[in-house]
Amino acid sequence: MIEKSAKIFITGHSGMLGSKTLQRFKDTGYKSILTATHSALDLKDQASVNRFFLDNKPDYVIHIAAKVGGINANINHPASFLYDNLMMQANVIHAAYSNGVKKFVFIASSCIYPRESQQPMREEYLLDGKPEPTNEGYAIAKIAGVKLLESYKKQYGFNGLSLIPSNLYGPNDSFDLEHAHVLSSLVKRFSDAKKQGQKSVTLWGSGIAQREFLHTNDFSEAILYFFENEVPYDYINIGPGTDISIKDLANLIAAKTAYDGEIIWDKSKPDGMLRKCMDVSKMRKEGFNPKITLEDGIDEVIMNYKKIQP
Repeated sequence: MIEKSAKIFITGHSGMLGSKTLQRFKDTGYKSILTATHSALDLKDQASVNRFFLDNKPDYVIHIAAKVGGINANINHPASFLYDNLMMQANVIHAAYSNGVKKFVFIASSCIYPRESQQPMREEYLLDGKPEPTNEGYAIAKIAGVKLLESYKKQYGFNGLSLIPSNLYGPNDSFDLEHAHVLSSLVKRFSDAKKQGQKSVTLWGSGIAQREFLHTNDFSEAILYFFENEVPYDYINIGPGTDISIKDLANLIAAKTAYDGEIIWDKSKPDGMLRKCMDVSKMRKEGFNPKITLEDGIDEVIMNYKKIQP
């Protein structure tokens, strides 16, 4: 049983997932949650990270902070996605081990699985093939984080667990088309097109790629659940276990935003990994199941986007 007074360091607390996780832990009664803004603590700076751990002595760490973005950002900035995530992960994991942290929860990504992975993707398929080229830098960094934590458990007995979520969406998501993920990007594109009376919307790829979506409410609950409960795994998939094609997702969001113009698919642009649906049987065996349906989640994202419009 984890005491409610335990010091818990949540990195990336101001982001889409981090802010939801921080609030969930507070609502559950945890009283000593440590956070640090980027200006106060650069996780890429090893000396600063070591000093933070020495000064604050957290009992537990949930590492959410990451450089993230959509397919375009990943294609244009592969070095940044690889370097930034590698440095943050390595610094935080090593400092946590060196300072006696009792448990470390690392947030990975479903993009760590091979481009040609069998479907649905089981945890044991990791490293069975090459990653998807359009987000290779990010994928390799996240793979390194999972394996680093696993290695610290093997060599030092460090208590670490990596959670592998499907595509995340929810409140506080970015609607910046350079950095946003596919679902929030589509909400922005169709909402704007409806408002501006555009006759057509052009989207990347063919639309045949399939994705699995998980609301941050559900994933923050999963983080808390697996933080409080020990499982016999080094890493575990978290998601609904069902996916949807990008074309069907676009049609669904267009209908929900009342956009009735033409949707044009630019097949000269990449689709990314064609299918990315995870096997979540281990998650279900451990007693966790997401609750929010994709349709309800999309309604919420549309409402949130409308709230920030002038």
